[in-house]
Amino acid sequence: MDVLFDGIDLAATTTSMTISGPAVPVFCMYVVAAERQGADISKLNGTLQTDIFKEYIAQKEWIYPPEPHLKLIGDLMEYVAHDIPAYKPLSVSGYHIREAGSTAAQELAFTLADGFGYVELGLSRGLDIEQFAPGLSFFFDATSTSSRRSPSSGQRGASGPAGCATSTAPRPTRRSRCASTPRPRACRSPRSSRDNNIVRTAVEAMAAVLGGTNSLHTNALDEVLALPSAKAAQIALRTQQVIAEETGVLNVADPLGGSWFIEELTDRIEAEAEAIFARIRELGGDGTMTAGLLRGIEDGWFIGEIADSSFAYQVALEKGDKRVVGVNVLTGDVGDELEILRVSHEVELEQRDLVTARRAARDQVAVDAALARMVEAAKNGENTCPRCSMRRAPKRRSARSATRSVPCGASTASR
Repeated sequence: MDVLFDGIDLAATTTSMTISGPAVPVFCMYVVAAERQGADISKLNGTLQTDIFKEYIAQKEWIYPPEPHLKLIGDLMEYVAHDIPAYKPLSVSGYHIREAGSTAAQELAFTLADGFGYVELGLSRGLDIEQFAPGLSFFFDATSTSSRRSPSSGQRGASGPAGCATSTAPRPTRRSRCASTPRPRACRSPRSSRDNNIVRTAVEAMAAVLGGTNSLHTNALDEVLALPSAKAAQIALRTQQVIAEETGVLNVADPLGGSWFIEELTDRIEAEAEAIFARIRELGGDGTMTAGLLRGIEDGWFIGEIADSSFAYQVALEKGDKRVVGVNVLTGDVGDELEILRVSHEVELEQRDLVTARRAARDQVAVDAALARMVEAAKNGENTCPRCSMRRAPKRRSARSATRSVPCGASTASR
């Protein structure tokens, strides 16, 4: 983090970190890096994804079972609420759920269910929903249509508009992108079909803007193959800028307001999502979303639902019922081979040597001592932050969440 943010004033910079499994220790390192710069930690601002439910449901980047992860996230929510109130500890991601093969309704329902689970987690920690709920944001594929209407329906206990205010950030789907391969399920042609991705991104980005997004990311045409090249990244950026500067869409608060077609689609997907919410709560047995999420993860229910939807999509593509230009229809091209970004093996070796050197230069005795203090605190069931003197009584723990960690305690270890 010191190297990454060298020359960047973290006290004056809003930072977004799209990472979930290791989010808490990464955040600790970020806080220490800011502290070393002399920043006032209480004034830091930004967003940390920390969406571990999504990892179990779709992306599969996790280390241990859900309950310990939720304990860490609860600790993080408490710490941020008390010590860094402008920082948003959770960004709930439906993008990866959609990319794994879900339908639009499943993406909406699973993502919002995850968000409701985190709301229940915050309430169980005694946090004020009016304080922490506005910090939640939702990250969708640009194919979901009713995401802006539904979040407030699950934020029970919020008495004012602040408690129901959330933000959405669509991203044009990678799932619609195509690459060069002779199989019928992907693009046959080397370049022009991939250039179609520029058109797809523009259409999906415009849809997101018309839907009232708070922020937007546009994918590059070559992201299906590699990290974007500089040229492809610039085209993706220019796509947003053309929409913002040339179309006039920003001059109208709600361009699609009053459209019976959009309203009917929204009603339909919202009804499907509500049915899925009911099913998730039924899985848990106690009526809470958290219990349903945990049971659905443990039983593989979410994975099975997404697998069925993904299979149905692929069958439709193979049969031609789902038509995708350059994939199974209109596959001719006149293009040349696309140059993509290639990261050399030497870069990996260089990074490995740099990490080894930094690890060798640190005070390992101090690190071991800090870790030992954390382990001892965990054995005693404490939730103690040695740097901000937060001491809270331990919550009820399950057998699988027998250790407790404190975000800013971990930052001491990282030092």
